Amino acid sequence: MAYLEEPVPTVPQPRPTTERPDRTGPWLFVRPEAAPAGGTADGPSGAVLFGRDGTLIQDVACNGDPAMVHPMAGVRAALSALRGAGFAVGVLSNQPAVARGVIGRGQVEAVQARAEALLGPIDLWAVCPHGSHDDCACHMPAPGLVAAACRALGLPPSRVTVIGCDETVIAAALAVGAHAIRVPDATGPAADAYRPCTPTFCPAAEGPAEAAYLLLRH
Repeated sequence: MAYLEEPVPTVPQPRPTTERPDRTGPWLFVRPEAAPAGGTADGPSGAVLFGRDGTLIQDVACNGDPAMVHPMAGVRAALSALRGAGFAVGVLSNQPAVARGVIGRGQVEAVQARAEALLGPIDLWAVCPHGSHDDCACHMPAPGLVAAACRALGLPPSRVTVIGCDETVIAAALAVGAHAIRVPDATGPAADAYRPCTPTFCPAAEGPAEAAYLLLRH
């Protein structure tokens, strides 16, 4: 029997980590083959960056468990079509759970490795490990994460398209001058027809596969 002075936990608590992210910039994981080439014969002519949670893989809060990684419908087809057309492919992700000490860099990398095992190689992972109140330049909707991804791939934003279901991802893309295609989240309504992107509106697709098709068609 517990005494009143001894609180009894009823919900498992995450193990805190002492690892603290660098406040000055994002984490960038770049495949050597995706090194800047400026769109020459040896490099990509453009890039497509996917939002991670809810667009590339199912959205699981604070996920640091590779067993919980499940691709979203249409992602395999989208990646295959884009790679076949010579595009570099990358992923954008806010991970504020790192700043809160819930997960660490190793868990972020483990989730990424599992996603690649299921979906094939990803040229770039761009991760903001900060919280929304950390005053960094890379926590989307701030444009720093998309800008850093473009630099890492050696491409101007005008040759980069971001596909995402989260408004923060879309806003970050448009803020830096990249193109964007919005897809609905798992419970969202059907998307509107494809229309040219403007500063206040970007085209929409029913999912990643259609987004890739629309991009390649144009």
